[in-house]
Amino acid sequence: MSTDNLKDKTLFITGASRGIGKAIALRAARDGANIVLFAKTTEPHPKLPGTIYTAAEEIREAGGSALPCVGDIRYEEQLQAAADKAVETFGGIDILINNASAISLTGTEATTMKSYDLMHQINSRGTFMASKLCLPHLKKAANPHILNLAPPLNMAPHWFGRHVAYTMAKYGMSLCVLGMADEYAGKVAVNALWPKTVINTAAVQNQLGGAPTVKAARQPSIMADAAWTLLTQPVDAASGRFFIDEDVLRSAGVNDFSGYRVDPDLDDDKLLPDFFLD
Repeated sequence: MSTDNLKDKTLFITGASRGIGKAIALRAARDGANIVLFAKTTEPHPKLPGTIYTAAEEIREAGGSALPCVGDIRYEEQLQAAADKAVETFGGIDILINNASAISLTGTEATTMKSYDLMHQINSRGTFMASKLCLPHLKKAANPHILNLAPPLNMAPHWFGRHVAYTMAKYGMSLCVLGMADEYAGKVAVNALWPKTVINTAAVQNQLGGAPTVKAARQPSIMADAAWTLLTQPVDAASGRFFIDEDVLRSAGVNDFSGYRVDPDLDDDKLLPDFFLD
C-alpha cells in the first residue's frame, strides 16, 4: 500500500531538533503529518541555533502536528517513554527515522574511550534500541517504514584507517538495515539513506571544515525530499537497500539539483562528495 503523501502519518524522528532530521520533519509536516521529535536540545547552543521546541513550532507552522519529547537516546526508559507518549497522542507510529548520530573523526590513538562510547551508544546502539521499541507499533501500521540515515557498507580500507571508531559506529546503523530488513521482510520496510554530497549541517559547520566545506555542500532539503519519496512507497517496494539521495530523486524524475546547492553559482561537479562513497 503506497501513499500519495504523509498526511496523518506519525513519524518518530531521533535527533530532530536541527539539520537533516528537522528537514525531514518539515517536509512531512507540509503534508499534515504528526511528528514526534526525540532530542535532548532544550537550550540553544552558541554555535548551533534552535531547540526541540523551536523545531516543534516550525513543524506546526508548516502544517503538521508536533510532539516534542526531550530525551537522551542512550537511555532506554527515556526512549520507551517517548514511544509510549507518541502512541498515546497519535494512536500509533507509522515511520521511524533513525537520524541521531555522533561523530569524531579521530585515529585510533587520538580517540578517547569517552568519545568511542558516545559514538557507539548513539549511532549503533541508539538505532537498534529505537527500532526495537518502535517495532511493536510499526507492525500494526498500514505502510510502516524504518529509515536509517546510514551509509552503504563500503569495505575499502581507507574508510576504516582514517577514523575506525566512527566508521564502526556508523556502520552499526547500516548493519541494522540488513538484519532488520530480513527479519521483518514483508512487514516493515527497512532502508538506509545517505547523501551523495556533503550536507550543510552543524557537524559540517563545526567539525568538517567550516565555511569552505559548507560552500561546497547541499542543503538538508535534498535528503528530506529523497526521504519523502522513499517513505511514500509501499512497504514491499524495497527493503534492505542503501539509497543515495540524488539517485532516489533522479528515479522520481528530478534532473535539476541546482536549487539544493548552498552556493548557487557552484556547479554540481564541484560539490564535495560525502563520506563512504568512492
